[in-house]
Amino acid sequence: MCRPEKPMSPQAKLSSSWRLILLCGGLCWVSCVGLGQVSTNDEGMPTRILFVFDASNSMNAFWGGDRKIQTATRLLSETLKSLHQNDELELGLRVYGHGTRHVQGQQDCNDTELVVPFSTFNNLIIKQALSRIRAQGTTPIARSLELAAQDFPEAPGRNVIVLITDGIEACDEDPCAVSRSLQAKGVTLKPFVIGMGMDDLMAESLNCIGNFYDAADPQAFEHVLQLVLEQAMHNTTVQVDLLNGAGDATESNLAYSFTDSRTGVHHPQWVHTLPWGGGADTLYIDPLPLYNLTVHSLPEVQLDSLALQPGVHNTIAVTDMGTGHLTPQFARGVRTDYGTLGVQWHVQGECESFFRSEVGKRVRLRTGIYDLTFGTTPTLTVTGVQVDEGQDAKVEIPAPGSLVLQATTSGYAVVMDAQTLTPILQFDASDLAGMHTLQPGDYTVVFRARNARGTLYSIQKNFTVASGSTTTIKLHG
Repeated sequence: MCRPEKPMSPQAKLSSSWRLILLCGGLCWVSCVGLGQVSTNDEGMPTRILFVFDASNSMNAFWGGDRKIQTATRLLSETLKSLHQNDELELGLRVYGHGTRHVQGQQDCNDTELVVPFSTFNNLIIKQALSRIRAQGTTPIARSLELAAQDFPEAPGRNVIVLITDGIEACDEDPCAVSRSLQAKGVTLKPFVIGMGMDDLMAESLNCIGNFYDAADPQAFEHVLQLVLEQAMHNTTVQVDLLNGAGDATESNLAYSFTDSRTGVHHPQWVHTLPWGGGADTLYIDPLPLYNLTVHSLPEVQLDSLALQPGVHNTIAVTDMGTGHLTPQFARGVRTDYGTLGVQWHVQGECESFFRSEVGKRVRLRTGIYDLTFGTTPTLTVTGVQVDEGQDAKVEIPAPGSLVLQATTSGYAVVMDAQTLTPILQFDASDLAGMHTLQPGDYTVVFRARNARGTLYSIQKNFTVASGSTTTIKLHG
């Protein structure tokens, strides 16, 4: 039974002040790499970024005071102009919808062209090419992605596609299937897709292509473009350290989820791993959303509004994650007549449980103090159970006994706790025959036969139930 909230002792308090450490390179929370600097995942392996640019007729629509094509070419050109290139960064530009004027019912689905092949130090060449583009045709996204596979050199490298579009596939092909094929064959990594002022249905159709980012206005487009380029050039990595009471990252094997705080989507979701040699796994993650991190320990831990630094290694440290084990069981682990019996777990003093298990099942818990409510008859709560780091303990309760009520006729009866008069068993004009499992204790039964003509015919008897024994109560004779 839960109790009114009261102050807990320092030993009993479960820490609610979680500290978050975002480390760049394991040392500081700053951006170690910006757009002006380039690093690759593998030393000596080039990073290749192919821009697949939408120049279809819909890009002539006004967006924030200018036509979409003007805004997109200007912002992409400015970003490329400020980009510092080196021998390990190669850029390319493929454009679709620019070669054939759109005529209703006569779409040119082959209107896609590699305008600037891959090369180093060609950002200004791409800028010049963008200035000559005129938006006029259709939207063959799938075919452009398919041909992009031939745009990348065969030499090893990290191949990335950045698709910039304001519309969906217009040639009855499946860009999502093409994207999956390119990724499965190892031709490219998962593409980045930047949508320009799309409605929800259009955005949903592009989400399956890759990492989709919706730019609602030109200002958002500029911001998203910069972040996407950072992510494309530099892998954003993260590791989650689960710290024990001493501050060491030794805890593991707990599931955890990153939840996009804006959309509510729970992704990615992993089980924490400590590889041989120590140190949590390094994982790749989209740095753009704000995340809520939930560690699915017992009880759970949640860190809200985590902002990851793009292009660098982020370390998230969660404190007070030391764990121990408890096994709730009957004394000496005896078998009982209950069958499967549930246990509700509560943080000490809290009414709402955070987990349900079964008697006899070993449970891994964060260090702290807990109350356990056993689904016995009557229910039994064990309070103030301390869980220490590394312990493997047991919580035992007395084994039940049995009650047999004998009556010559059916009737109305209630079995109560002898001290509190709390009802334990109730019989409503039914046969009392049979055996009833009860915890050890003192009880009272009050009974009136169904055909008895007055209240004074009621029968009351006190009795005691002991562990492992049977108590028989005769209500007549």
